[in-house]
Amino acid sequence: MAPAPPPAASFSPAEVQRRLAAGDCWVRCGARLYDLTGFVRHHPGGEQLLRARAGEDVSADLDGPPHRHSANARRWLEQYYVGELQGDPQGSMENGTVASVNTQKTDPLMEPKFKVVDWDKDLVDWRKPLLWQVGHLGEKYDEWVHQPVTRPIRLFHSDLIEALSKTAWYSVPLIWTPLVLYLSWSYYRTFAQGNVRLFASFSTEYSVAMPKSVFPGLFVLGLLLWSLTEYLIHRFLFHMKPPGDSYYLILLHFVLHGQHHKAPFDESRLVFPPVPASLGIAFFYALLQLLLPEAVGGTVFTGGLLGYILYDMTHYYLHFGSPHKGSYLYNMKAHHVKHHFAHQQSGFGISTKLWDHFFHTLMPEEPHLKMQ
Repeated sequence: MAPAPPPAASFSPAEVQRRLAAGDCWVRCGARLYDLTGFVRHHPGGEQLLRARAGEDVSADLDGPPHRHSANARRWLEQYYVGELQGDPQGSMENGTVASVNTQKTDPLMEPKFKVVDWDKDLVDWRKPLLWQVGHLGEKYDEWVHQPVTRPIRLFHSDLIEALSKTAWYSVPLIWTPLVLYLSWSYYRTFAQGNVRLFASFSTEYSVAMPKSVFPGLFVLGLLLWSLTEYLIHRFLFHMKPPGDSYYLILLHFVLHGQHHKAPFDESRLVFPPVPASLGIAFFYALLQLLLPEAVGGTVFTGGLLGYILYDMTHYYLHFGSPHKGSYLYNMKAHHVKHHFAHQQSGFGISTKLWDHFFHTLMPEEPHLKMQ
């Protein structure tokens, strides 16, 4: 259940202006003040929203035509209420004391649509861990899990297991980059010795010598294969639709990926925790060692491991970064925002759209965005 708002306080226009100058995002509805700072900083395009609406009276947005995010926007806004503006609000605005930091408009490509939730009436009890509840949603699960909320999620009763299910973004490069560097050095040395031959396990007569010059090509092949693996896992495993009568498949889907779509800005669950990541990495290493000579399979694996690191870092940045408009990462962020909030069954690429092009799963273009 959402925390109760703090007791009403009174703020002078000058005090509100000081908060705006410090980078906070306060808006008002008449004389009522709302602090949206925490929300916009976990919102794609949040900085644009901060510049566009901070200090403004949003009454017209709420009282006019239906708000683009929700008909219940006014009720949603109340959870951020902090107090009242002293004096005449209209006069304060006319004198420029409580003014917008900037008049730049929010980028429509970066605006998500969150579900406004009555936490007491939702299908699950948010005061309890969610993992053991979602399996009982049955046919309602798929619709529920694709209605994003802005609050974090607790999965487990055990504090220890809950802690192990979370991870900071920087743990990925800290743990796996040294392994990439070591394996790269080790396998390049093996190639440099000139003893690596392809097909030697089948026939010594027709085996092919592998000089050290093939190392970069095999490494890049690993990167490419990872991008395909990323796409296939995201599309067919993470976005499977579990049967409504299967408690355990719903539970599996939620722990693998559903919880991320339900709470896309829970930053502690945006990258893979080391333990489950280790299991997947060990599987792919063993598979490549079975199929290819040790140095060949190991080099391909090392390229793929670097691809995984780049994927997890890109994914985190697409949720919390502010890429320059028109850049590659800006386009990928817009692509990923639409995947979360509009087209969950398309746009599966995270680090690249290559395989979305290849398998025809690109998201449909929206006419008004094309015109812009």
